[in-house]
Amino acid sequence: MKALIQRVRRASVSVDGVITGQIGHGLLVFLGACDADDAAAADKLLKKLVNLRIFADEAGKTNLSVQDVAGEILLISQFTLYANCKKGNRPSFLDAGSPEHAQQLYLYALDRLNNQYRIHTEAGVFGAHMDVSLLNDGPFTIMLDTAEL
Repeated sequence: MKALIQRVRRASVSVDGVITGQIGHGLLVFLGACDADDAAAADKLLKKLVNLRIFADEAGKTNLSVQDVAGEILLISQFTLYANCKKGNRPSFLDAGSPEHAQQLYLYALDRLNNQYRIHTEAGVFGAHMDVSLLNDGPFTIMLDTAEL
């Protein structure tokens, strides 16, 4: 699995002009899955995500996690994280997981963030064309890939 993480002051997502998710201070997370990914991969990625110390402490050092600062998460499905741009100018998305498999892992991740980690997590609409708005904090952007964890 891959996750593109952005520390935000606020973020929202809408579909057809209707807001489907919005958060204040926390993380905007774009999440992609491939067919080789499973619940164990999702668990590994989520554990790393919620424990990343990327929020400032009282001394201004990045020593706090999203849990430590009572932050929120906005989770957006993003198959384009698996774009392959090696040949030509049109990206190939053959490495992305099938929509059914990716949706299952996306819903799994959403459930785990809300219920196991107890982080208020809002979401986009899987497979929909979404408009995402954010006020980036930093900017602070990190890419996680379970193949590298």
